Amino acid sequence: MKILNIFFTLFGVVTVVFFLFQVLPGDPARMMMDQNENEEQLKIINKKYGFDLPVYSQYLFYLNDLSIISVHSKNENDFNFLDDNKYKYIKLLNTKFTSIVLKFPYLRESYQRRGVKVSSIIANTFPNTVVLAISSITIAIVIGLILGIFSALNKGTVLDNLIQVLSTLGMSVPSFFSAIVFAWIFGFLLSDVTGLNMTGSLYELDDYGNEYQLKLKNLILPSIVLGIRPIAVISMMMRNSLIEVLKKNYVITAYAKGLSTFEVVYKHCIKNSLNPVVTALSGWFASLLAGSVFVEYIFGWNGLGKEIVNSLNTLDVPVVIGSVLIVSFSFILINIFVDEIYKLLDPRIK
Repeated sequence: MKILNIFFTLFGVVTVVFFLFQVLPGDPARMMMDQNENEEQLKIINKKYGFDLPVYSQYLFYLNDLSIISVHSKNENDFNFLDDNKYKYIKLLNTKFTSIVLKFPYLRESYQRRGVKVSSIIANTFPNTVVLAISSITIAIVIGLILGIFSALNKGTVLDNLIQVLSTLGMSVPSFFSAIVFAWIFGFLLSDVTGLNMTGSLYELDDYGNEYQLKLKNLILPSIVLGIRPIAVISMMMRNSLIEVLKKNYVITAYAKGLSTFEVVYKHCIKNSLNPVVTALSGWFASLLAGSVFVEYIFGWNGLGKEIVNSLNTLDVPVVIGSVLIVSFSFILINIFVDEIYKLLDPRIK
């Protein structure tokens, strides 16, 4: 059942994104030529990438490339001719006019970077986005849980009210606005104090432009900015959940036995308060992969989000669809992983 859900979800994502680009203004072929009006060259590009085909044919051929079992023509003049340079495959069936092959999903080549496969572009950028998302969610978990616990234990006090106000503010401020403010303050105004830059990626060329060097300090600002909203959500959910758990009979009994507040909270309350927090974490971690688009672009972080923005500007459809597919697939895997965590936290869910 889960495999079917994954299949239909990814199928829906591909369909929506593909046809969305069909109604958007702009001609990918002309953008590939930098608006050059060479009609002969334009015809060659249209034929090579299938832009001269009906929309439904382009869609079916794209699905054919994505499928692990695909049908190809033996006619060299056909768009879906089985080209050995595209991918490695295993022939399953041969007929006079067609070949059915088994292969890995083929995300095609970038329109703007001739000869560069979309899979290579994603392989170079997606790990940076994952590193950024993991850093952000780690910061959010640590700070969010601490704030939520302190807020619950000090319910109704000035500290509780202050944490709630800050959490509400954190949820209200868009990430791209926070990114601009943090980059300007800590990467520009206070750069001499913080030692941070307004922009930068995980790996950058050295002063001689020869070797890529690891620059962990460039991870600090985008991680904090991307973690602000999850911190707010986690702290609020942990507060509300812990307040409910503290009312349970077994907690009252634990206090009656003479256990300290630390022992009661640490041994009896935190684990039982985590289910709603885990639910929030699953959604937020997946959204960090997708929501890092503008944060990466503002900080110049060489991740999948920045790649999506650049590809949208140039109508590089294969890169956009491939990137969205990877993010969608990651979202599905995270949800499956969270289901297993639920079972560990509460065996009754099995």
